[in-house]
Amino acid sequence: QLQLVESGGGLVQPGGSLRLSCAASGFTLDSYAIGWYRQAPGKEREGVSCISSSGGITYYVDSVKGRFTISRDNAKNTVYLQMNSLKPEDTAVYYCAVAPERVPLVTTTYCAASKFGSWGQGTQVTVSS
Repeated sequence: QLQLVESGGGLVQPGGSLRLSCAASGFTLDSYAIGWYRQAPGKEREGVSCISSSGGITYYVDSVKGRFTISRDNAKNTVYLQMNSLKPEDTAVYYCAVAPERVPLVTTTYCAASKFGSWGQGTQVTVSS
């Protein structure tokens, strides 16, 4: 059974860093594009970053460019989101999701969010002093 488990969230002060992990089980990630999403209280879910199945193409929403880095380790069947220079507005539950990439789903300016599914349970990130 396909399963994603996010971890690495927590409470951090503004300017701090966290590294989120998304571990897959029941399938191998190497043919899947992966996306990180977040949802803050009272707000719609937002796409944060995506990475192509090859790992060679990444997408970031403007608000996190230069601060967040997505990466994947297919040997560990895990995807990461390194978050630096965190701001209070980054506070949200962060989720990962996957999509089999039979056609390109990720460019540097676009991520086909509607194609992603198999959501994990999420990990809470709180940025506060």
